[in-house]
Amino acid sequence: MSFVLHLLNGGAGNLAAYLAAHVLLCLLPAFFIAGAMAALIPKASITRWLGRTSPRHVSYPAAAAAGSLLAVCSCTIVPLFAGIYRKGAGIGPAITFLFFAPAGNIMALAYTGSILGVQFAVARFVLCLVFGIGIGMLMALLFWRDDVSHDAETDAVFADKASIGTPAICVLLSLIAVLITGTLKLWPLTAIVAVVNLPLPWAEAWQATLFAWVPFDAAKGEEGVSVQGSLLIALLVLIGLTAYQGMENIVEGANRWTWIALGLAAATLLVAALRFTPHTGGLEVAFTGRVFAVGLALWAGRHFAERLNPDDWRSWLWESWRFVKQIFLLLVAGVFAVGVIRQLIQPEWIEALAGRNSLPANAVAVVFGVFMYFPTLVEVPVARMFLDLGMHPGPLLAYLMADPELSLQSILMLVMIIGRTKTFAYVGWVAVFSTVSGMVYGAWVDGVALLWLALGMAVALAMIAGALAWLHRRQHTAMQPS
Repeated sequence: MSFVLHLLNGGAGNLAAYLAAHVLLCLLPAFFIAGAMAALIPKASITRWLGRTSPRHVSYPAAAAAGSLLAVCSCTIVPLFAGIYRKGAGIGPAITFLFFAPAGNIMALAYTGSILGVQFAVARFVLCLVFGIGIGMLMALLFWRDDVSHDAETDAVFADKASIGTPAICVLLSLIAVLITGTLKLWPLTAIVAVVNLPLPWAEAWQATLFAWVPFDAAKGEEGVSVQGSLLIALLVLIGLTAYQGMENIVEGANRWTWIALGLAAATLLVAALRFTPHTGGLEVAFTGRVFAVGLALWAGRHFAERLNPDDWRSWLWESWRFVKQIFLLLVAGVFAVGVIRQLIQPEWIEALAGRNSLPANAVAVVFGVFMYFPTLVEVPVARMFLDLGMHPGPLLAYLMADPELSLQSILMLVMIIGRTKTFAYVGWVAVFSTVSGMVYGAWVDGVALLWLALGMAVALAMIAGALAWLHRRQHTAMQPS
C-alpha cells in the first residue's frame, strides 16, 4: 500500500508542478492562438502555404520556419498543430511543424549550443530539419486518402471568407507576443524593474509545506510547487469554473461569466509573469520586464479584439474553448501518468544502458525521452547531467530529439485530433528517426569518417526517396478516373 501511495503521490506532484509552472504562460496562450487560427484565419490563407496541394518546396520549409520561432514543448505545440490542421493545412506540412517546433526552434538550438556545444546544436538542427520534413512527407503519402477527405471537410463554416482582416491579424500577433514574451528567458524580460515586499509572515512556512507535499530533485530537472505556483493553480481552477459558465454557449452571446473568465485569464498571466520570493517575515514580489511585456501584449489583444465583429470574436472564443475541452483533460491524465512512471524509472538505469553508441542504447534513450517528459528547454541541462555521468553523445542526441517531440500526454492529445492510426504512425517515425540520429551522430563522435557517414546517409535518403516516389506513383494512379 505504501508503494502505491508513493506512486500516486508522484503522479499528483508531477501534475501540480506542471500546472503551476507551464500551463499558464505556455499552454493558455496556445489555446487562444489555436482558436484564433481556427475562427479568424481564412482557409485559403493556410492552404496557400501549408495546404495539401501547395508545392513541397514551399509548404515544408514554411512549416519548419514557422516552428523555428516558437519556443514551445510537445504539449503546447499540439493546440497550435490542431489549429492549422483544422484550418486546412495538409497532414505533411502540419506534421513537419509539429516535429520541428519543440526541438528545432531558435531558443532550443541556442541553449543547446551554450550548454552542450556548437556541434550538438548543429547536429540537432540539421537532423531535425531533414527528418522533420521527411516524416511529414511520409505521413502525407501514407495517409493521402484521409488528407483528401480532410481537405474537403475542413472548416466549412469559415471557408467562404476570402481574406483575413487587419483586426484579426493584430489579435493573432498579440497572442503570439503573449506566448513569446511569457516563455523567453532573455534580458530585458528577466530584468527586475521594481520590488515590493508584502507583510505575509506565513509565506515562508507555506513554501516549506508545499515542498514537503511535492518533493522534487532539481538535479533531475524536476520541479516543485512554489507559493506563486499554488496561487496560479487556484486561479486556474477559477478560470475553468467560470469559463464553463461563460464559454459553453458563447455562440449565443457573452454573459457576465464570459468577462469574468477572460479577466481572470489576463490577471493570471500577469501573476505568472511576476517573481515571488518568500522570506522571513514576508513575501517579495519582483516586477520584471516580462510583466510589462505580457501586459502590453494583453492590452493590444484586447484593443484589437474590440474591433472584431461579434460573430468573429464569439467564434474565436468558442473554438478556443472547444480545444480546451478536447485536449486539456487528456493532458492532465497524461501528466499524472508520467509522474507515476517517473517513480519507477531511475536515471541511473539509463546511464548504465546508454554508455555506448549501440542500437539498444539509442532506443532506450528515445523511450526515456518519451516517458521522462521535461518542460521546454529543461531537457538541455538534464542532457548535460547525463553527459557528465557517462552517457554517450549518440544516445544523448537521440534523447534530445525524442524528449521535446513526444510525451505521453501529447500522444494522448494527438489521438483525439488525428486518430490512433496517424498518431501511432507519427510516434513510430519519430522513434525510428530519433534512434537513427543518435546512431549517426554517435558514430561520428566515435571517429567514423564523415565521408562514410555522408555516404550511408545518402544511401538511406535515396531509399526513402525511392519509397516516396513509389507511394507518389500509387497515389497518382489511384486518383486517375477509371
